[in-house]
Amino acid sequence: MRILIAEDDLASRKFLFKFLSQYGDCDLVVDGMEAVDAFMLAWDEGRPYDLICLDIMMPNLDGLKTLKVVRDIEKQKAVPKAGSVKVIITTVLDETDKVRAAFNTGCEAFAAKPVDTEKFVAVMKKLGLL
Repeated sequence: MRILIAEDDLASRKFLFKFLSQYGDCDLVVDGMEAVDAFMLAWDEGRPYDLICLDIMMPNLDGLKTLKVVRDIEKQKAVPKAGSVKVIITTVLDETDKVRAAFNTGCEAFAAKPVDTEKFVAVMKKLGLL
């Protein structure tokens, strides 16, 4: 499995990398612009990501805008829904409006920080990633 971790907080980024590395190859980026670049590069190389862990609050391009760009790129490439990258939004926020907006934009799941690893694994299984 190929995993992209888009997280601006160093501690969260290190934690997610260590945790998710046992499930696949992980790439790290620190903001939404880097996430979009990595996503497009992966497609261009013919090795798209299976999972993106996307922080909702990031510099340059926040998680919601990043998610919209990712879904727009998939539409342009005519990626079928079943073949689209799975996106799990991560945040310390508990704002229901942002969570609702993330689901409306196309994320599959939401994980509050600090991440509960058992729940995260259950979500990955539910999404068919494990």
